[in-house]
Amino acid sequence: MLTGGADVAPARYGASEHALTYTRPDRDESEFELFALARAARLPVLAVCRGLQVVNVALGGTLVQHLPDAVGHAEHSGTVGGFTVTEVVTVAGSKVAAIAGPQVKANCHHHQAIDVLATELVATAHATDGTIEAAETADGPFLVGVQWHPEVDAVDRRLIGALVAAAEDYRRERIS
Repeated sequence: MLTGGADVAPARYGASEHALTYTRPDRDESEFELFALARAARLPVLAVCRGLQVVNVALGGTLVQHLPDAVGHAEHSGTVGGFTVTEVVTVAGSKVAAIAGPQVKANCHHHQAIDVLATELVATAHATDGTIEAAETADGPFLVGVQWHPEVDAVDRRLIGALVAAAEDYRRERIS
């Protein structure tokens, strides 16, 4: 599970740093390597908030560094130490829709989001303003990323349960 946190360094996707970008190069270094190792081992991955951004950049995508500049509001940003509920619509037939349903009241706290989606990913949920709120791979091992925080809401923890189930399947396959 790749979790939320500081912004991904814009140099990783060929951009200059926005004035409101806050990076943690140490986290970038370890999490990009962790994701590469997980992919090489075909481990299931759930990427949350920054985690989705790490996955997108690692696979060749880019980010909007300050989402309010792009969408004209700060509704995704949440409050200091808190979250904003964002209405999210999932794409029918996607893993995230199968897990979370057709609509999610997502607990968001992000000022960055996917700009150019990596070619290996498919956008599988959007906010009403068009922001990509979930992406996943079409095939291969379980790889689902959400821009929101499923750990905040007991109902939304289904995504974490799906990761646990995928990890159990992975374990079973390895020992058989």
